[in-house]
Order: sequence, then C-alpha cells, then structure tokens
Amino acid sequence: MSAVLQPAGGAGAVNPATAGEWLLEVEDLHVHFVTTRGVVRAVEGISYQVRAGEVVALVGESGCGKSVSSLAIMRLLAQPAGRIVAGRILFQGRDLLKLSDEQMREIRGRDIAMIFQEPMTSLNPVLTIGFQIMEPLLIHLGMDERAAHRRAVELLTLVGIPDPERRLGQYPHQFSGGMRQRVMIAIGLSCNPKLLIADEPTTALDVTIQAQILKLMKDLSRELGIALVVITHNLGVVARYADRVNVMYSARLAEQGTAREIFRKPLHPYTSGLLRSVPRLDQPRGRKLETIEGMPPNLLEPPLGCRFAPRCPARLDVCIASAPPLVEFERRHWSACVRGAEMARVGATGLGLQSANPLPPQPKAIAPEPLLKVHDLRTYFAVGTGMRLLKAKHAEVRAVDGLSFEIRRGETVGLVGESGCGKTTVGRTLLRLEEPTSGRVIFDGADVTHAVGAQLKSYRRHIQVIFQDPYSSLNPRMTIGQIIAEPMLVYKLEPDHKAAQRKVVALLTQVGLFEYMAERYPHELSGGQRQRVGIARALALKPSFIVCDEPVSALDVSIQAQIMNLLEDLQREFNLTYLFIAHDLAVVRHISDRVIVMYLGKVMEIADRDALYSDPLHPYTKALLDAVPIPDPALEARREYRVLAGEVPSPLNPPRGCVFHTRCPLASAECKLAVPELREVRPRHFAACIKL
Repeated sequence: MSAVLQPAGGAGAVNPATAGEWLLEVEDLHVHFVTTRGVVRAVEGISYQVRAGEVVALVGESGCGKSVSSLAIMRLLAQPAGRIVAGRILFQGRDLLKLSDEQMREIRGRDIAMIFQEPMTSLNPVLTIGFQIMEPLLIHLGMDERAAHRRAVELLTLVGIPDPERRLGQYPHQFSGGMRQRVMIAIGLSCNPKLLIADEPTTALDVTIQAQILKLMKDLSRELGIALVVITHNLGVVARYADRVNVMYSARLAEQGTAREIFRKPLHPYTSGLLRSVPRLDQPRGRKLETIEGMPPNLLEPPLGCRFAPRCPARLDVCIASAPPLVEFERRHWSACVRGAEMARVGATGLGLQSANPLPPQPKAIAPEPLLKVHDLRTYFAVGTGMRLLKAKHAEVRAVDGLSFEIRRGETVGLVGESGCGKTTVGRTLLRLEEPTSGRVIFDGADVTHAVGAQLKSYRRHIQVIFQDPYSSLNPRMTIGQIIAEPMLVYKLEPDHKAAQRKVVALLTQVGLFEYMAERYPHELSGGQRQRVGIARALALKPSFIVCDEPVSALDVSIQAQIMNLLEDLQREFNLTYLFIAHDLAVVRHISDRVIVMYLGKVMEIADRDALYSDPLHPYTKALLDAVPIPDPALEARREYRVLAGEVPSPLNPPRGCVFHTRCPLASAECKLAVPELREVRPRHFAACIKL
C-alpha cells in the first residue's frame, strides 16, 4: 500500500505528478452554499488532475458534487450563495481562484470551455446560431466578421451539421436536440480551447445521437490535444470513452484510477455497488439487479465518518468514527475505504458485497391468450405551419402509423426507439389520452377504441400509467396519502376515508416506503421515493395493465435498479401486464419478455427479447444495439461497432418508401419507393425490411 494521496479534508495532500505534467490540477477543493436552512457542503476536499489530450470522467449519483466542482473551475458558481472556501485550481500552473474577474473572462471560452447538459437553455433563443458561434471569435480572438463567419462554417462542418452556410442564419428552435448539442460543441471548440468540460452532454439525446456526439468529442480530443472532462452517470459511456475515472459520493472522492482498472476491480464498496446496479446489454436476464439500499446523507448535516458507511454492507466501527483518506492501494488506483487493501486482495465477492452464486430469477406466469390486442393503430396530429393569405396552413404528423401487436396477460413488452418515433404516443393512445385516428384496440375481449362514458371509466380503472417524471405527475398541493387515496375514492373502491387511508398504508409498504410518508408532500421526497409513490398510485385501482412510460430514465442507476426490481416483484405478486416504454436498451433487455422496435411512427421489428438482442434482423435494430456502450472497458476495446450517421427525419416530412432508408447502410433505390411490410421472418420474429 502506498502513501496517502489525499487525506479527507485535504490537509497534507500530496500531488504525485511532476511539475508541468498536468494541464489542470484541482487540489483540496471545498465549495459551500449558504442557504436559509444552513450551509450545504457541496464539495469537500476533492483533488484530481487532467493531462492534455485525455478524457477524464467524473461519475456519481445526483447531488454528489460533480457539476458543482466543474462550475467552480469555470468560476460560474451562483453568487452570493456559492463559495469556494478552500483549495486551488491550477490551469497551466496558474491558480484560477486568484485571478480577477476580467482575467477569468479572458480564459473562460478561450482556453477553457464548457458544454452544458441542456443546450436549449444554454443557447439564446433570439440570436442566430451563426452569431452565437461567432461571438467568442470576435471577442477572444479579435477576428473580423468575415473571418469569424468562415470559421463558423468550418466548425459546423467539423461537428457534422450539413449545409452550414444556410444553417448559420437559423435559430436554436429550428435545430433538433442532437444538432443543438453539436452547436454547443462548436461554440466550445471555436477558440481552440485547451480544456473542454462536458456536463452530462448526452443525457437528453437518443442513443444513436449520443454515440455520434461522444465519438466526435473523443476524436477531437485526440486530434487537437484537448483535455476533456466528462461529467456523467452513464457507466457505459465512461467505459467506452474515458481514460481515467473519478468516482464521487456525497461531495467527496470515493475512488480514482484508470477506467480499465476501476471496472475490472473496484476498490470501494460504492463503486462496486454502482457497477452491480447497471443492467448490461451483453448479459441476458439472469438474476434481479443488485441495489444500493438507502439514500446519500444530507449535506447540511453530513456524518462524521465515511459518507457511505450507513449504506455499506461491509462497514466497520472505524468507518462510523472517522473519514477514511484516499489511498493508493494499487498502482494508479486510489480508494477512500479502510477495507481497500482487503478488496484489492479478495475482491467484492470475498468482502461479501456480492454473491458468488446469485439466485436465478423466479418464473413468471404468462397466459397464452392476449390481454391487449392492437390492430393497425394510427394516431395523426394536425399542426399549423404558418399563415398563407390569412389562412392557416396545416400539416399532418403521423406519430403512430399502422401499429399492430398483442400483449399476453402477465407479460412485459418493451417498446424502444429514438425520440419522436411515437413510443409515448402509443402509450397515450392506449390510455385514451389521445384519440386514435384509425385502427382497433381490444382490451380483455372488449373493443375500447372509441369507448365513452361508463365503458371508458371502467377501462381506465384497469389500465394505469407510471410517468417518466414523478415530480410533475404528482400534485404538489396534496399529501402523498391524498394522492394515493384519491383514485380509490373516485371509483368508490373503499367505503370511506378511513378505509382508504388504511389501504394507502398498505400500498406504501408494498412499494417500500414508510407509513409516515403519507403525511409528506412530493417535494419532501427524493426522486426514487416519488417514483415509488407513482407506482403506488397506479396500483391503487388494482389494474391488470400498466403503461410504464420511461419510469426509470430520470433516476440514478442505484435507484433505477430498486425501481426495476420493485416492478418485477409487483408483477409476480399481482399478475400485472406491462407495456414498458424506454430508450435504454439494456434496461429493456433486463425487464422485458418481448420487444417492439419503432422508428418514425412505424414498427421495424418485433421479437422475443433474447432472439432480438442476440440476432437482430433489421438494420435499425442493429444500429441501436451497436450504439449502446457496455460498462466494461476491456470489452469495449475489442468490440466492433458502427456509429449510425444522420438524425431522425422530421415527422412532418417523412421519407418516401422505407422511413429508415435515409440512414440505412443497406439502403438501395428500391427502399426509397417500397414501404416494407412487417412480416414473420422467423418463428415469432417479425421485421419490416425488403432486404430480408
């Protein structure tokens, strides 16, 4: 075991690098936020370094301090609440914390650039894309407008935006999400910065666009020698693109090392728990996901010892009493755990953090007959495209265009595809929140396509929904108990309020919450707890079918695993049937029995889960699977994959013929004319491609 690199609190921190080796050095950084409820210790004593041309990842759960530490580097903390109370941030040997505001403005945007998580809120909606790219060129590099314009065209070409001359005159709302993120990268690269900080740069993007953006950033980092700091919670992204990794937990660093070593043999129980919580695309569903129980501590009153100790199954008494330092237990591999040396010797299994022989999954009771049958479902929307001679000109969005499938009782069917493909519209149409244009929906033998009155009310009792964002779907003025009890009282499933409250307590217990939470309001719960409330509300009416619309995409990976396990347990207990809508193909593989792949309103492929993932037939399905990174750097280094080019066409003007032909590597002239039918290529394996 080597000497201590960074003691907790930062006192006596030792920099192992020789002078001048690092482009960026963060040393013993402490950031506090002063609030009316007290001081939030958002970052406590973190230290890390970045070389020119390498990709360093900062990972951890929401609220651990990843973004705050990067905002501190940029000197963009919200004032006066945010304060850097200790530490140094050295950039090319200069301490950024000692520079004046004017000196920092010269560096920010020119030498250090940042790409924020949501490009739509980072781009000015009333300024053209061209102006926003040219602005730093005019300010920092002193270019004239003609030279800045030429450079802007070069930058848009570099980040893969077609027809750059024309698009410079457009506004942010005229770009797709992936293109807006490319614009943010172009702005970040405009002055040839030496350091680029990307804060969750692909969270809001589809998996194929995510792969394009991250490959672009990695290539530019290598070619131009740009140091890249990527803040993310996606461990697959870290495995595919990062050279080194810093794992944060509750404002402190838990582990540091190369990506290969951290994924191969984590030396901190928290890192090990994160890796076990993530469903993997390369592994068929075997056991339930392992979870990290509990919640991170409150940073207003953090515990004295190890921050992870209350959730750690391997904790010792000393973990509660004092905070462990960050120690180099193996070459270039540090951990802040008193049992780090033991983990290095016997691994997570030897320490009892994971089972050597996990239990196989419990079998599910899937009935042979379908509970839900959907035939040739179409849902179109008329939209205005402007005014022509004082008359509104209308266009038609074919959100769902000829969808047919069946779901058996007790089965989970996954529905996957990129944003705008019609997944959510399918769910909303089944829930009768949208009126179908044509087609039929048969539920439990009854045609509910155009049900009204008592039939619609009865149907909606048996089909419920779990929304993507639990906060926006819960009434902030109602307590949790009132939210769950309301549907029971509306449908008169309980005789009075007292009986409803007893049922609320039972439901809270079933979804893993405490009885006292019935008196709380949504803002007083964490994201994972709010999602459990959403599940309890869906169960209140004793439904037989639940539409799960991206139910875990907004959650941290450890909380995501808890919710997925809960959904599986409830399905077995109550014989529930799920339509599971998601864009994360690894999550869908873990929870689904069959999978439907959609693209631009149409079905590309339907198959049993294992058949689709092991041997996909449609080129689009293959492209989706290629784009998903696997949380294993060694496997990613050997894996051959092609990044799908282009973006999803506008649903207002879909391509003729096969809607995928504009991006398909196998497309021919015939694909541009013929609309392929969904046909059974293999037993129970359907695909819509004329090449099959």
